[in-house]
Amino acid sequence: MSKILLGLLVVVAVAVLGTGAFAEDKTHDGLVVSVAEGKLIMSDKDGKNEHTHAIAATTKISLDGKPGKLADLKKGDAVKVTVGADGQVTAVAATRAKAPG
Repeated sequence: MSKILLGLLVVVAVAVLGTGAFAEDKTHDGLVVSVAEGKLIMSDKDGKNEHTHAIAATTKISLDGKPGKLADLKKGDAVKVTVGADGQVTAVAATRAKAPG
């Protein structure tokens, strides 16, 4: 009986402690403040709360639905950043507002 209880305890411990490894990617939206090699500085949608993301060479970047490079992004572009369970940025999807006219 004690082996069964010990086995159940191990299963519960793995389920509780291991949930971080199966966490879903998280996204957040905002605006591009600036870009530099390997770095994206963005704000929230209201232009406040600036923060920086490290961008790896393997990060998927798109602009207006087409593949792009970090250097293609400009100040004011709307951006959605996807962060994996490991805290690394996996994707940056930007859209640029069209000029009126």
